[in-house]
Amino acid sequence: MTDLDPAALRLDSALRRLEAALEAHLLRTGNPAALRAEIAALVSDRANLAEALDQSLAREQELQALADAASLALGSAIEEVRAALGKED
Repeated sequence: MTDLDPAALRLDSALRRLEAALEAHLLRTGNPAALRAEIAALVSDRANLAEALDQSLAREQELQALADAASLALGSAIEEVRAALGKED
């Protein structure tokens, strides 16, 4: 085995992978109906993801409002406890 044999094997393997990738690409893009179907699926996925993001953002706003309310209530409770203990600031 020469020093070039491993490199030749890697080159051969890379060329086989390239040929397979090109063939798959040509099959996808060579068929306009398949390309349109793929684009439609991507558009649908994008719409679903956008809706899920909007719902998540709305839920995050709800949770932030609840956290703010809880923080205010806790602050008030702390002040009441301090007042009851005679440690007003």
